Amino acid sequence: MTDTPARLLSLLSLLQTPREWPGSELAERLGVSPRTIRRDIDRLRALGYPVEATMGAVGGYRLVAGTAMPPLLLDDEEAVAIAVGLRAGAGHAIEGVDEASVRALAKLEQVLPSRLRHRVSTLQAATVPLTRGDGATVDPRTLTVMAAAVTGLERLRFGYRSGDGTETKRQVEPYRLVSTGRRWYLVAYDLGRADWRTFRVDRVSDPFATGARFTPRELPSGGDEAEYLSRSIARMKPTPERELTLDVTFLAPVEFVVARLPGHLGAPEATGPDACRLRGTVTDSLEWLALRLALVDCAFTVHAPEPLTDHLRELGARLTRAAGTATGPSGSPGSPGSPGSPG
Repeated sequence: MTDTPARLLSLLSLLQTPREWPGSELAERLGVSPRTIRRDIDRLRALGYPVEATMGAVGGYRLVAGTAMPPLLLDDEEAVAIAVGLRAGAGHAIEGVDEASVRALAKLEQVLPSRLRHRVSTLQAATVPLTRGDGATVDPRTLTVMAAAVTGLERLRFGYRSGDGTETKRQVEPYRLVSTGRRWYLVAYDLGRADWRTFRVDRVSDPFATGARFTPRELPSGGDEAEYLSRSIARMKPTPERELTLDVTFLAPVEFVVARLPGHLGAPEATGPDACRLRGTVTDSLEWLALRLALVDCAFTVHAPEPLTDHLRELGARLTRAAGTATGPSGSPGSPGSPGSPG
C-alpha cells in the first residue's frame, strides 16, 4: 500500500482492535516492510495517538488510553451496530441512557454514508423491543434534531400536543434535553410565550432547526436543568384519583432491588440483609407498576395501594390460566365449575 494517508488509516483501524499486533503481522496485512510500519507508528504518535510498543520475540504494538479521545475508525458493521444500539436506547428512554447517548447518535448519523443510514433505518424498523415501558416512545430522529439544535444554539420549530390533546406550533430556544429514565423532556425558552417551558419529547412532532442562532439565556434555577425540570413536574399536580401511595416489601437485598427499579419510584430502605421496603407516592398506571415490580425478579408483597393488589391478583390468575394450570374455587385443579372441568 503506497498511499501513506490511506495506509495510516488502515493501520489505525487495526490498532483500535483490543489486541497487541506484532510488527511483522501489521507489515504483512498492509503489504509494506516492518521499517515502514515503524515510521507509520511514529507518524500516529505525532498525531496524538498513544501507541505503545513492547520489545522481545512476542512484542508488538497496541493502542492504549490517552489523555484525549482521538478520532475512532469504525468499519461498516461496527458503525451500524453502534447506531442501532444508540437509536434503540434513545427511542425507548431506557433508564441510564441520557443526553450523552443522543449527542453521540447525532454525531454518528451526521457522518454515516447514505448506504449505512439506510441499513440502520431498515434494521430499526424490522425489530421490536421486548419491553416498551409505559409506551412513551420517542423517534430517535426527533432527539437527534433537538440535540443538534441544543449544541448548535439554533432556534427550533415543532408541533406540540399538550396533555389535553391541544395541538400548537412552537418556536423555542432549546436549552437542554433531560432524561428522567422513562421520558425525555426538552427544557427551552418559548419565544411565543416569552417564558421558560418544558416539553415532553414524545408529544413533539416535525421538529426542525431554523438556522437562526441565539445567545443562551440564564435558566431560572441558576443553570441546573435537572432541578428546573423537577420543579416544573412538581407544579403539575396529579389528580387525586391518579395519585397512588406505594408500599412494597421485597425479599431481596436492597442493592439488588435498587439496581432493578426505576429511580423515579424512590429508594427502598433495607429492613434486613435479604429484605427491603419501598414507600412513596406515584402517578403511574397500575399495569406499568405491576410489570416493573415483576421485573425486579424476586418475591415481593404489595401492602398498598389496594387497586394494585387487586390488579396483581387478577393478572396472576390470568397468567395461571394461560399456563394451563387454572385452579377452581376450592383451590384444586379441575374443581367443579372451573373452566374445562366436567359438569
